[in-house]
Amino acid sequence: MESYLLDWANLLLRWTHVITAIAWIGSSFYFVFLDSSLTPAADENLRREGVTGELWAVHGGGFYHPVKYAVSPPKLPEHLHWFFWESYTTWLTGFALFTVSYLWSASTYLIDKSLMDWSQPMAIGVALGFLVLFWLAYDAICRALGQTKNGDAKVGALVAVLVCAASWAACHWFAGRAAFLLVGGMLATSMSANVFFWIIPGQRAVVADLKAGRPVDPMYGKRGKQRSVHNTYFTLPVLFAMLSNHYSFTYTHPQNWLVLIAMMFAGAAIRQFFVLRHGFLLGRNGHPWGYAAAGVAALLGLGLWLQPVAPAATAAGASAAPAAPGDAIGYKTLQAVLEQRCYMCHGPLVQMKNVRLDSAQGVKQHAQNMYQQVVVTRIMPMANATHITDAERALIAKWFTDGARVD
Repeated sequence: MESYLLDWANLLLRWTHVITAIAWIGSSFYFVFLDSSLTPAADENLRREGVTGELWAVHGGGFYHPVKYAVSPPKLPEHLHWFFWESYTTWLTGFALFTVSYLWSASTYLIDKSLMDWSQPMAIGVALGFLVLFWLAYDAICRALGQTKNGDAKVGALVAVLVCAASWAACHWFAGRAAFLLVGGMLATSMSANVFFWIIPGQRAVVADLKAGRPVDPMYGKRGKQRSVHNTYFTLPVLFAMLSNHYSFTYTHPQNWLVLIAMMFAGAAIRQFFVLRHGFLLGRNGHPWGYAAAGVAALLGLGLWLQPVAPAATAAGASAAPAAPGDAIGYKTLQAVLEQRCYMCHGPLVQMKNVRLDSAQGVKQHAQNMYQQVVVTRIMPMANATHITDAERALIAKWFTDGARVD
């Protein structure tokens, strides 16, 4: 029953998380596009009011004319829309999902004893520490260098080093699947913290000054814009990290931390292309094709690097295979492997996901899933807690391709 309830919690949290993330990322991307696409106001009256940019657009059968006041409008409108609940709800549902999926069963999903043999409370504490410490370090870098000469470049370089170091640590301390999600959660936490600690408080200070008739400090807008730009470059790396759990060939690689860094670099470079493309279309900068090329080159390089070894070579290289390549795999031979490697979670005492592999009927029923998750994606056993060998995976592969017989 606990597994069933956790499945429902996972489903509903994931659904809500995706919905709110779409809303947050969609509005973020739109405003980055809007900022990059604004042109000087053509109307003299708008310029006198303090409008620094405008955009004419058509969508859904209507024409839109948004304008931007760099510091403040001449008069505060009665109804002002705030963009923050999209960010907060995305983070809250994401953290709840990470708790249900990984922290709740840390010994299964978070800990890989071949990397770090620590207790569940220790592993959970370190994982939560990643979220907090990265934000503190990132925020300190922005505070110290953000407003200095060439501050954006300095901040970008140091944050990139910080992300690489955190990726290395996560992938050397936690199970690969959890490590990728943890790095994504670390960046997402900083994104939401930027909104909570900087962007929204700055906007509230501007509104308070306008209501009180005080001069508005332009620094609030500059700082908010800086953190908003950081968020847009974090977005594609975070999205990859969130989706990576479906693609085990990335996080199970021996150098998975380099895979993670390369994928995040590709995402950030491609995002830079789209950001600068808006300016290129208005003649403000050169064509940013180099960023797109760098991102695509990184992806192509990863594709070549991660390509699987041919099955024949894998079988030949497997040590101490229990059966010769030409021999049929008998049920007793297969069952001996399952008993040692799979009964812990799918045997007579525990049946996670309602799957039992301690009978011929159960093995026959779940043959396709066994092959997919043990051989193809190598997700199971989770974090290889039972230390299944490549030779045993090859044996299961041969059993399945020979017809998955259990008689």
